[in-house]
Amino acid sequence: MASIGISSMKNVLIVGYFWPYRKGAKGVIGLAKYLPEFGWQTIILTAPLYEKPEPQFRVIETPYRDVLSFWKKLLGINLDRDFKEQVKKRFGVASKKSSLIDFMLTRCGEIIDYPDIERGWKPFAIKVGSELLQKENIDGVISIYPITSHLIAKELKIRYKIPWLVVLPDLWSQNHDYRYSPLRRALDRRLELKTLANADALVAISEPWAEKLRTLHQGKPVYTITLGFDPALVNTPPANLTTKFTITYTGYIYTGKQDPSKLFAALRDLIANGTMNPDEIKVRFYGTKYGWLEKQIEQYGLANIVKQCGIVSHQLSLQRQRESQLLLLLDWDDKKERGVHTGKIFEYLGARRPILATGGSEVNVVAELLHETKAGIHATTVEDIKNMLRELYQEYKLKGEVAYSGEESKMNKYSHREMARKFSEILDHLIAR
Repeated sequence: MASIGISSMKNVLIVGYFWPYRKGAKGVIGLAKYLPEFGWQTIILTAPLYEKPEPQFRVIETPYRDVLSFWKKLLGINLDRDFKEQVKKRFGVASKKSSLIDFMLTRCGEIIDYPDIERGWKPFAIKVGSELLQKENIDGVISIYPITSHLIAKELKIRYKIPWLVVLPDLWSQNHDYRYSPLRRALDRRLELKTLANADALVAISEPWAEKLRTLHQGKPVYTITLGFDPALVNTPPANLTTKFTITYTGYIYTGKQDPSKLFAALRDLIANGTMNPDEIKVRFYGTKYGWLEKQIEQYGLANIVKQCGIVSHQLSLQRQRESQLLLLLDWDDKKERGVHTGKIFEYLGARRPILATGGSEVNVVAELLHETKAGIHATTVEDIKNMLRELYQEYKLKGEVAYSGEESKMNKYSHREMARKFSEILDHLIAR
């Protein structure tokens, strides 16, 4: 595409954590990388990063105060493992069993985490953001993650009368993974309404979630823009595949909300009846290690096949995806929740390997996306998963690999470049208005 002159570029401040350099929203890096193609130069205001990003990005890191630092030191928390699970282990409580420890941690969290666990970032970000807006010509602000980023952006909006676009990769008081009491939800809803009343427009990552926002924030413009994959990281030319029938999962698992047991049950049955040879199968989980998952693996007799490989770099995670015969997506188990679009499914699209989504409901955004792009299959029951695995394994035995049949033109609608184009149109509209 034609380049845009420096003099015609507009500037947008993105307030949010810069994934993968700090845990945050995956859309930030896509916007930072591709918005300049559409006339918007980005400046990222973020908390301290764990590693330095590429020089092409303009990043402003602020000081940060961890509100849990005292407890992490006191309890000797390992950041590579689940916080709650480690506390329960310290008190001798079974990791997946509901307990008084769960109740107390949740109740404490309602106070400590309000409005989220990153609240210690707010005063530093407001100070640095204000200094930036006083010195430079900034045409708009995007806040994206964490919730605290919206409080920061609200303050900057009020002080400097600047167009403000709110992105909600997860909903706030309507969150699909809401863990607190009705009282805390009422407080969150009040704060959400008060804060976002100052926003010029809202963005959700799926249409069901956009509808929820329209109901709550009546009269506020709400757009749907999905997450995406980086077109520069597409698996082209294709990587060499594993010789085994390898199924790979990368990323976090929401305990109690995403459940791999249906896959395990299907594998156990197919191995038991001789359909699949256990020596030819490998299932890999990359990310936080879970005690409950290890027990589940053992219960299904799959300890020699299924492995938790721990947290790895983003680059190695992509490599493991690209070489796999099959990519596992654990769909959201709440049948009433149709709008859960994780960043993982879009990253999988970039890996250009077949996706097996398990669980969830038959009609939801994941099933719709896989059907549209032909990038994978969605199986909700153990029997469905067995049928799919049987078919894919037979193909692997016959051809030495599972073929990929995703439709390129359909998948390209979900690239970071396309996502950035849609954001640029909204930003152009806001500053023109």
